[in-house]
Amino acid sequence: MVAKGDMLYAWASDAACLEKGECGGAVTALLKYALESKMVDGVLTVKKGADVYDASVEIVTDPADVEKGAGSLHCGTLLLSKILTKYQDGANNKKLALPVKGCDMMGLLELARRNQVNLDNLVLIGLNCGGSVAPVNARKMISEKFGIDPSDVVKEEIDKGQFIVITKDGNHKGISIDELEEEGYGRRSNCRRCLYKVPRQADLACGNWGVIGDKAGKATFVEVCSEKGADLVSKAEAAGAVATSAADPKGIAIRGKVENAMLKLGEKWRKHDFAALSGNLWDDIQKETSRCIKCYSCIENCPVCFPKEEDLKKATTMVPTGQVPPNPMFHMRRLAHISDSCVNCGQCEELCPMDIPLALYSHAVRAEADTTYLPKLGEAPYKN
Repeated sequence: MVAKGDMLYAWASDAACLEKGECGGAVTALLKYALESKMVDGVLTVKKGADVYDASVEIVTDPADVEKGAGSLHCGTLLLSKILTKYQDGANNKKLALPVKGCDMMGLLELARRNQVNLDNLVLIGLNCGGSVAPVNARKMISEKFGIDPSDVVKEEIDKGQFIVITKDGNHKGISIDELEEEGYGRRSNCRRCLYKVPRQADLACGNWGVIGDKAGKATFVEVCSEKGADLVSKAEAAGAVATSAADPKGIAIRGKVENAMLKLGEKWRKHDFAALSGNLWDDIQKETSRCIKCYSCIENCPVCFPKEEDLKKATTMVPTGQVPPNPMFHMRRLAHISDSCVNCGQCEELCPMDIPLALYSHAVRAEADTTYLPKLGEAPYKN
C-alpha cells in the first residue's frame, strides 16, 4: 500500500496516456482514474488552444477526454485557483481533480482561508515548476533568439536548464535559460523570484526531477503528500491504471539538489529585482502607476483580492471616482489589502495593459513583511 511520505516512480499502463502524457503519463492516468472511479465529478484540464502559446481550460466529465490536457504548456500562464472561484463556485457543489503549480496551490490556500474554496472537494496533483514564459514574450524570444518562426513550433519544454522548442519538421533547438534571461527573455519575472518549486501542500507532488536509470523520461517522480494522495495512487495501481516502483535513493538526492539549485536561483533573482527598486518604494509606485487606466484587471485577476461592496464604497472617500489615472492611493489601498497574502503569481502584472510592474511591488512588500518569519531555503512557504 502507498502511504503518505512515500517517494515513487509512476507511469501509465494505458498506451494512449503513455504516448500523450509527459514522463510516462502518470499524471494524466491518475486524473483519468479519479474520474473513472467517481472519486471526482470532473477534471479541470489545461489544454492547448490555438497553438503552444495559448492555454485554455475545460471541465472534463468523460474520462476519454482527460487526455486533452496531456503534456506541458510552459507558455500557458493561467492561474487555476482564480478560475476555480470565478467559474466553478470554489468546488463547493462538486468534486474536482486538477493539476496545480506552486502559485495555483498558494492561491487555493489563501482562497480557502477566505472560505472561497472547499479543499475537501478537491484532488490536487501538484506539478514541479521551474517557471513559465509569457506567450507574447515567448513568440518574440523564439523569433529573435532561436531564429525560428514561432508559428512553426509545435512543442516547447524546459528541461535541464534549457528552453527547448520542437518545430513541425521535427527539429529541436535549445538555449540556456540563464543565457536567455541575462538578455531579458526567458521566464516571467515573478517565476524567477519564486521559492515554491515543489507544491507539497497538494495531495501529490509530481515531476521529472530525480527520475534516473531506465525510468528516465519514461516515469514520473511522485511524492505522496497526503492521505488523499496515497489513496488515489493505491487505488489507481490496484485498478491497473498506473504502475509504480520505489524511487531510486540516488534519484531522490538528485531531486533535492535540483530543487535547491532552483531555490538559490530564485533568491538571486529576488535580490536582483528588489535592488532595482529605489529607497523610496512610494516614489516608484507613484511614477509607474501614473500610466494606470483603472481597468481593474489587477483586482479581477488577483487570487486574494475580494473587495466587498461596502469596502468599495468606503474607498471613495480616499480615492475619488472618475479619475484617470487614479489617485495613487488607489494602488496603495490595493497593496495594503493584499500585502500579507500576495502569492507572487504575477497575474496583476502580466494582464496589466499598461505594463505596470505591479507584481514586483506587491511581492516586495510581502517579502519585506515576511523577513522575520520567512521559511528557510528549501521549505515551503506554507505548512499544513
